[in-house]
Amino acid sequence: MLILAIDTALDACAAGVLDTDAGRLIAQETLPMKRGHAEALMPLIARVIESAGIAFSALDRIAATTGPGSFTGLRVGLSAARGIALAADKPVVGVTTLAAFAAPVLGENREPPVISAIDARHDQVYFQATSGNGATLVPPRVAPVEEALAASRFGAPHLVGNAAKLLADRWPAHLAPPVAVDPQAAPDIAWVAWLGADISPNAAPPRPYYLRAPDAKPTADSLPGTQKLVAS
Repeated sequence: MLILAIDTALDACAAGVLDTDAGRLIAQETLPMKRGHAEALMPLIARVIESAGIAFSALDRIAATTGPGSFTGLRVGLSAARGIALAADKPVVGVTTLAAFAAPVLGENREPPVISAIDARHDQVYFQATSGNGATLVPPRVAPVEEALAASRFGAPHLVGNAAKLLADRWPAHLAPPVAVDPQAAPDIAWVAWLGADISPNAAPPRPYYLRAPDAKPTADSLPGTQKLVAS
């Protein structure tokens, strides 16, 4: 399959084309940025498609990150993915940002648990915890940093995500320290693509995956069918 992967959820604007038969990305580009995704994304995608040497019609699927992340960034990426999918008559799937952060660590088949975490501000994080074999220990949620640190009960973890260092800096001193800390600003676009190739479009709709309501009221152009899950 040829998969176009798109990520605008956090502090990057990224796209890549995965050729699953070749087992690699045949084109990719990532621009670090906190704002400006709307202006940068479509030209970036055009460059990636040109570099891959294919037409949009040759794609088999489009994958895009669904969050948690920037409300504005998510709408930009998902709108682009939906538009391309509609024009090319191809399916589109959603990949959560937390899963994309965890995927390369889980792919190493290590035993320590994995905590993927994203800074939600106000002393909170979006996080999930999985065992080394991918089993869910703590499902995705937004919670105070202290609640995320309580996942230390599963053992010394591998921390990954843009809040990995935040958790590491506040790790309880009486516990074994994390086995690794990967403070990535955004997930690797290659893993967004591989996850997008592995999941069914019926099981992973391209809708924003919000774990809390936005700080500002949504605008008229907000995407319909939004998942808004508020942690209890």
